[in-house]
Amino acid sequence: MVKRQYAVIGLGRFGVSVARKLYEAGHDVLGIDCNEERVEDVEIAVTHAVVADTTEEKALISIGIRNFDCVIVAIGNDMQSSILTVMLLKEFGVKKVIAKALGKHHGRVLEKIGADWIIYPERDMGERVANQLLSPNMLNYIELSKEFNIEEILIPLSMAEKSLRELDIRAKYNVSVIAIVREGEIIVSPSSDQIIHKGDLLVVIGNREDLAEFSNIE
Repeated sequence: MVKRQYAVIGLGRFGVSVARKLYEAGHDVLGIDCNEERVEDVEIAVTHAVVADTTEEKALISIGIRNFDCVIVAIGNDMQSSILTVMLLKEFGVKKVIAKALGKHHGRVLEKIGADWIIYPERDMGERVANQLLSPNMLNYIELSKEFNIEEILIPLSMAEKSLRELDIRAKYNVSVIAIVREGEIIVSPSSDQIIHKGDLLVVIGNREDLAEFSNIE
């Protein structure tokens, strides 16, 4: 697993949910909020937590925000702070900025100022967002237990036009293919001779860590 650096700005329920999930997956996570009490509450669930006003350039510079692989802006009900923060992050050249929108109009503004991914909390749960960050090719999942998932994963180009026997996914990655989704059709319990094509989705079952590794193949 490649260890990444994430910053989560805004430590309400949504922000904490994302931060905790990323931290539990073994990544470095910095939690940021202007409320000292929230920062203290989240300290055990992240790598570091700081009190800062992210609408101030000096605060972002002192944090070293440019060094993070991804910043999630999960600011609660302060639309102005959310917009100003995203603007500054993009000006600083942060590689990936994900922002929580409070509604459609807010979402449109965030899109225009360069947010890479806009989240609507009523539709996108924090944990699902974190899972998709950890496994970019994973499109959907069912949580079976704390350790095992069933996930729908877009195949990497390197696997296209090869049979399941050639790929030997179970032996190499310790996950099992239980179905293939192709143009809306589902092939259940595919044979080892089944060829997978570009755009196919593999429905796989396995340990979360193994699934995360498999879904990060390019």
